[in-house]
Amino acid sequence: MEGDANGAPHPEPAAYAKKFTGKYAHRNIGGGIGHNLQQEAPKAFADAVVDVACL
Repeated sequence: MEGDANGAPHPEPAAYAKKFTGKYAHRNIGGGIGHNLQQEAPKAFADAVVDVACL
């Protein structure tokens, strides 16, 4: 199990995939980004939103 910048544990990405019935993509955003992705990493957030339309 990995941890985030604050040491909080996170399951492996594959563990999340089985929680979805449709298509799924996992992204890791580095650089100390916390829980406010849209403000802390606006480009990564916008890219993910746009990419959803292509799934």
